[in-house]
Amino acid sequence: MADPRGFLKVRQRETQPRRPVPVRIMDWKEVYEAQEKGVLKSQAGRCMDCGIPFCHQGCPLGNLIPEWNDLMWRDKGEEAIERLHATNNFPEFTGRLCPAPCEASCVLGINQPAVTIKQVEVSIIDEAFDNDWVHPLPPTRLTGKTVAVVGSGPAGLATAQQLTRVGHTVAVYERDDKIGGLLRYGIPDFKMEKEQVDRRLEQMKAEGTRFRTGVAVGTDVTWEQLRRRYDAVVVATGATVPRDLPIPGRDLDGVHFAMDYLVPANRVVAGENPANHIDARGKHVVILGGGDTGADCIGTAHRQQAASVTTLAIGKQPPSERAAHQPWPTFPTLFEVASAHEEGGERTYLASTVEFVGENGKLTGVKVAETEFVDGKRLPKAGTERVIPADLVFLSLGFTGPEPAGITEQVSAEFDGRGNVARDGYYMTNTEGVFVAGDAGRGQSLIVWAIAEGRACAAAVDKFLMGSTILPAPVAPTDRAIAVL
Repeated sequence: MADPRGFLKVRQRETQPRRPVPVRIMDWKEVYEAQEKGVLKSQAGRCMDCGIPFCHQGCPLGNLIPEWNDLMWRDKGEEAIERLHATNNFPEFTGRLCPAPCEASCVLGINQPAVTIKQVEVSIIDEAFDNDWVHPLPPTRLTGKTVAVVGSGPAGLATAQQLTRVGHTVAVYERDDKIGGLLRYGIPDFKMEKEQVDRRLEQMKAEGTRFRTGVAVGTDVTWEQLRRRYDAVVVATGATVPRDLPIPGRDLDGVHFAMDYLVPANRVVAGENPANHIDARGKHVVILGGGDTGADCIGTAHRQQAASVTTLAIGKQPPSERAAHQPWPTFPTLFEVASAHEEGGERTYLASTVEFVGENGKLTGVKVAETEFVDGKRLPKAGTERVIPADLVFLSLGFTGPEPAGITEQVSAEFDGRGNVARDGYYMTNTEGVFVAGDAGRGQSLIVWAIAEGRACAAAVDKFLMGSTILPAPVAPTDRAIAVL
């Protein structure tokens, strides 16, 4: 364990500092700064000898959190990254982007602020990269089996890395011009600079994983062609179909899906000149939806020097503390202030969007009304309508599932009632040899779930190809652990 009296001596929770708002909105660099080593060690030392570490239950990857907290407190960074990599292929991603359900399950969190698990995690991997402790792990022998992984987000990359390391020849197909999926073009640089993706890809290339960019599976190459060429195929395309809001005025110029805004903006930051770039400079921006994607739009609009930024959410403002129906160690719904919210803008709750208002085909405003609850339904309250000036509206209402084009027709894969690719308890679709991992089979979820499913799917594919596997399988599609593969 870490410091036996750490949680008694250090009762205050200290997270990593953020750069000042006036400074950080002038660039696209990461918001967070490195935490001073002494503070980091004392925070890691708050981890208790709690007997049953519920943080393991909270983390889909089953991260060995008490072990690497202890090693960080003892200043044994090289051993700490070894324990962290034992369960997590990409801690530099989760340490920056995961909402940390592990912290919600921290035993210390019963009566004190939880251990800063996420901060310790990202500090371990950053120190490891800085000291060249992250090395390629190529296989000792090749199996002669081949696997195609379609999609290069966290689920696809985790699947590919695990299968490469046990000796299979793996090719990752990506329709974009660069590998990374939404890690590359969906997540703004102020949350994660793309150096984090690039240096992990260098490790994977050195291990033997092959990458095929600019290939749209289903059109450029068919799913059936992949099936004939490879011994197994993994669908890891994510849940990329955005949820729409079909109300009057939806076709006005200025109403966009959030990803139609974020992806070109990320390309501009990367030095490209996309034709469909949307610039919010000097414009009044309204964002519908209060989740992470909406926060990404807020931060992007501020850096583009928007005139105003307003976020509208149809539901109630979440509580700042756990509600009675979400007791420890469950993951509670809480009111959060992300880094983007600190940078300005207005957040409005119980706001039902009634109509997009415009002139001559262009958006000029959003008509909203107060939300009232009738028979369990959220409806606009009559007589409370008002118009908010808006030049741009970004729909950040979540995603309904993967794009079905080609999957259904070319490999006869079935979809479940939620619009996701259906699979059995071992990640296989109804078509033998075709597997699905991550949001494509699970639905929109967390990055930590995508990596966990990628690791578990890799174990299932390895067993399918070889008859047995030594790969760990942290989760099953039903959210329960696979005891034996």
